[in-house]
Amino acid sequence: MSPARRIAQLREEIRTHDHRYFVLDHPIISDAEYDRLMRELQELEVAHPELVTPDSPTQRVGGAPLSSFPVVTHPVPMLSISNTYAAEEVVEFDRRVHEWVGPDAPPIQYVVELKIDGVAVSLRYQEGVFIQGATRGDGEHGDDITANLRTIRSIPLRLPAVHPALRNVEVRGEVYLPRASFEALNRLRAEQGESLFVNPRNAAAGSLKLLDSRLVAQRPLRLFVYSLLCDDEAAVEAAVPEMDSHYHRLQWLNEHGLPVNPHVRRVGSIHAALDYCDDWQARRADLPYDIDGMVIKVDPIRQQQRLGATLKSPRWVVAYKFAAQQAATRLKEIQLQVGRTGVVTPVAILEPIFLAGTTVSRATLHNEEEIRRKDIRAGDTVYIEKGGDVIPKVVGVDLSRRPSDSVPFVMPSACPVCGSPLVRSEEEVAVRCENLSCPAQVQARIEHFAGRNAMEIDGLGPAITEQLLRQGMVTDVGDLYTLTHEQLAALERMGEKSAENLITAITASKTRSLDRLIFGLGIHHVGERAARQLAEHCRTVEALRAASKEALETIPEIGPTIAESVVTFFQNARNREVIDKFRRAGVTMELPEGTGGSALGPLAGKTFVLTGVLARFTREDAAARIEALGGRVTSTVSAKTSYVIAGSSPGSKLERARQLGIPVLDEEEFEELIRGQGSGVRGQ
Repeated sequence: MSPARRIAQLREEIRTHDHRYFVLDHPIISDAEYDRLMRELQELEVAHPELVTPDSPTQRVGGAPLSSFPVVTHPVPMLSISNTYAAEEVVEFDRRVHEWVGPDAPPIQYVVELKIDGVAVSLRYQEGVFIQGATRGDGEHGDDITANLRTIRSIPLRLPAVHPALRNVEVRGEVYLPRASFEALNRLRAEQGESLFVNPRNAAAGSLKLLDSRLVAQRPLRLFVYSLLCDDEAAVEAAVPEMDSHYHRLQWLNEHGLPVNPHVRRVGSIHAALDYCDDWQARRADLPYDIDGMVIKVDPIRQQQRLGATLKSPRWVVAYKFAAQQAATRLKEIQLQVGRTGVVTPVAILEPIFLAGTTVSRATLHNEEEIRRKDIRAGDTVYIEKGGDVIPKVVGVDLSRRPSDSVPFVMPSACPVCGSPLVRSEEEVAVRCENLSCPAQVQARIEHFAGRNAMEIDGLGPAITEQLLRQGMVTDVGDLYTLTHEQLAALERMGEKSAENLITAITASKTRSLDRLIFGLGIHHVGERAARQLAEHCRTVEALRAASKEALETIPEIGPTIAESVVTFFQNARNREVIDKFRRAGVTMELPEGTGGSALGPLAGKTFVLTGVLARFTREDAAARIEALGGRVTSTVSAKTSYVIAGSSPGSKLERARQLGIPVLDEEEFEELIRGQGSGVRGQ
């Protein structure tokens, strides 16, 4: 047998055994026999390097660690799923679905799946070969973690022979860590003196963030896939009609070697879906991995497309979250925490208690009004609940066990950190410290500025930031760019190498994109998406600084609250001084020419809404064409909308557009517009 044929044979055998072991949990050979096959393949590939291919089982683990993760743009946004916590809310979801699809639609079937408590990822297969994997990130952009995902043995690096229409696809799923593997990993970390992970999801997320795939390969990560997106949906619909069903797509994924959770069920009514959810809520502890609810999806893909999505969530799917777990413990004291915007938040310091997989010793109390409403006092026995099984909060008090000497909580009139007077806003329940030099605020602002989604300054954690402030080395985020190697090396627990790494990270942050800088400034109400909009339309910090409230409100998705917050931020002399420090340090404060589609192209400044079923385009294709020409696609019709593109069976958006006098284009007019031939609409 020729080396090429034997290599091909070995690869196929190993892929089969990987699938049986990591997906089916039913191996048919011993570990020693598997290792023998792998060694033979490795030896043949070393002898014949020209025969090595990226999808070979020997190529799962990469070489040298990466310096950072490249950013990936999701062709179809990875939107979050709307959460519900009551059966009545699920029934209401079903009512809305029936209303949106219309009375002439065929009966609606649902697919019910376990909601795996893990990390959402996407897998891109080109010509049947796994070429890219990414995190969800902010939904539009994620980290390229291809090297790390290749180490997960349940992910096939090549799909078996598939229909030509299904060779270029995106698969989405949830990476998780089984509970037994999580416990073993924490035992090992404890023996090595390393910090412990708080729960399996935290461990999975931390593993995927490692820059060295060789370390990731040592973590027994697993994956369940839950979605198949096809590059050419029209071709799939024509060639493989059964793929119009989400349930059949899951079966297809399973048949082609991808791990689908075995507890998927298709049902004919929302009440049958709820019965299945209740069944698993009672049995969740029997699973070897964590789930925090169930996911209910409309089965037909055509109906999913017709239902569409809001800005944040698809309309054809809902998550039914399980009731949070509760426990009782003693509230030792109420402390105050000052955030980066000056909001003072009361925090409950608790007798530590184990709840839903983690030890809880602190819980938010939100604000003074919430404490007064629940009459929470120091010394009380309180009931702790994890909101969404994640964030601990105090939900009630056992008054029968209240100490006789307890006294009601009273919010102090001065900041607990700097002593400045606290101010109560008439518009909100928050209490604020308005001293911009308050050390707690400055520290929180620096930590936000250095965060992963902002300027990403690795190594600048709370302990280092606290030292920098205490020793007067920084007073704001602008001072970070004046720090020297000598100053950092003199800090506690900061040797020469750590100081060098931090200086390198600070220097690298100067080239971050404009939207990340704007987000990093910590302007009240400006999140990542708003920062991206502001960057694309203003293009420089100077233009943003000079913009009026009225001008900012013309930007899609920027309303009066955000606009006023931006103007107020730049009116502050200290904030303008920080911007000047950035300029002197050489921080990038403009969008490079040729980037940011919103300000470029013939459709610049135009906002589009798509409604109904398009015959000549998928929604994704139509949106991509609009954005390539400088336009923007949103999901809500408003006075700022430039055009509504209406296909067949349009929804309420068409009526809303007519009420507002928004131009409505059919597909032919839309095609004319994007070809630059639509004389009737081009100049509007």
